[in-house]
Amino acid sequence: MLNKGIDKLELLRIVDSVATEKSIDKDLIISSMESAIQKAALTKFGHENQIEAKIDRETGGIKIFKVLNIVEEVSDSSREITVDQAKKIKKDIEIKVGERIEEELPQIDFGRIAAQSAKQIIGFKVREAEKNRQYEDFKDKQDQILSGIIKRLEYGNAIVDLGKAEGVIKKDELIPREILKPGDRIKAFCYEVKNEIKGHQIFLSRAHPQFLAKLFAQEVPEIYEGIIKINNVARDPGSRAKMLVHSEDSSLDPVGACVGMRGSRVQAVVNELQGEKIDIIKFTEDLPTLVSEALSPAEIQKVLIDQKNKRIDVILTEENLSKAIGRRGQNVRLASKLTGFEIEIFTDKEDSERRQAEFKERSETIIKSLGVDETLGQLLVSEGMHSIEDISNSTVEQITKIEGIDESTAEELISRSKETLVKEKEEIAVKLKELGIEDNLINLKGITPGMLVILGQKNIKTLKDFAELSSTELIGGYDEIKGERFKVDGYLEEFQLSKIEADNLIMDARAQVFND
Repeated sequence: MLNKGIDKLELLRIVDSVATEKSIDKDLIISSMESAIQKAALTKFGHENQIEAKIDRETGGIKIFKVLNIVEEVSDSSREITVDQAKKIKKDIEIKVGERIEEELPQIDFGRIAAQSAKQIIGFKVREAEKNRQYEDFKDKQDQILSGIIKRLEYGNAIVDLGKAEGVIKKDELIPREILKPGDRIKAFCYEVKNEIKGHQIFLSRAHPQFLAKLFAQEVPEIYEGIIKINNVARDPGSRAKMLVHSEDSSLDPVGACVGMRGSRVQAVVNELQGEKIDIIKFTEDLPTLVSEALSPAEIQKVLIDQKNKRIDVILTEENLSKAIGRRGQNVRLASKLTGFEIEIFTDKEDSERRQAEFKERSETIIKSLGVDETLGQLLVSEGMHSIEDISNSTVEQITKIEGIDESTAEELISRSKETLVKEKEEIAVKLKELGIEDNLINLKGITPGMLVILGQKNIKTLKDFAELSSTELIGGYDEIKGERFKVDGYLEEFQLSKIEADNLIMDARAQVFND
């Protein structure tokens, strides 16, 4: 193509053709040709020279120049020239030291190797420009649904032909048990477009919660127009999903609009998601009502909310237990994701037993530690004094407000509680030393001495030991096997940690272990 005898206009026609076909700027292609000519000229005239090639954008004419820097005294004759020498080359212009001149070189006949090298450079530049153009085209399509054809399947991943580029759906971003084969046309959510050294990558997903949300936006005009908003989506891809919606127009039912006439709108989304069942829930600021709706079809008796720890305890009858939990805990798990709260399910019987056990344990601790009778111990707990710390931090005035407790008794209770805490602290320090608890675990923020004793007894003595635990091992929980629900005891269950608090402790420990 870069032959000495090439037709100049033909060169420009080739540039126009490549630019149009690849949607690339013409100037970039010409620049790559100039780089190729320059490389070939260096091979011809010597790499010690400073050579530039220029192609006229109007005529297609090719010129090759040797560039020389003007100096007072020449030290490198291949790149430098004096003022007097320069004047012999450029007689009609004023020349000064520090400037440079271009000396035109004769045209060269590109040999086979030089031409092949030039072809490679041009090809590389064109491919690079094409990749950049594709990245620019697709980066604006992030967070949208794209349609394409399955090109091939590799190690469980699906490669999708998107027309001018390829996208990849990783194995874990596919809908489980969905059967795909080359040639199938599919839709997927574009959640990331990366521009890397090897080229851009377009990542797609059919399991992403936003795929469901965007499908509804395509089917429900009110969502597309912004009248109906999707607050949140929780999915168990291919099985079940829950979607929280609200309407900016109080006269419009957001659930009915999403369902459509005879379920036509929701059914279109269900079909695309391989039969995934979708619960559409109307958003409300009333959290107990929202939780009850999210756990439908179960009927809830009572909802206890812990805003600080983002935890909700739900109390219901034995008959509603399996409905609330769902198959393999699916219903409660999705409801938890949807509301952003950790949800624990208890039957009314379990809740009663739990409260009785807590009351008894707290009463016994106070009775034993402070040497009071059973009646006084239970009275203190029933009035909100749940621990020795609670009594120690109270004032005489606060305690005497409890019926039956006089000032002298209140003072004695506070004094005994403070003495008990000091004694316990000393005993625990000795115990921790005996157990061999390492300082890095003792110093973990949020871990109390009482927790450390129990952990040490369970042979958890280092920060690394603690970092390897799960939140369920710490705080316990419920599991279900073959339809039978059973309780899992946690090491620190008696300390009433929430799942969020347990997770934070474990993540802090892991971060410190990783840094060390």
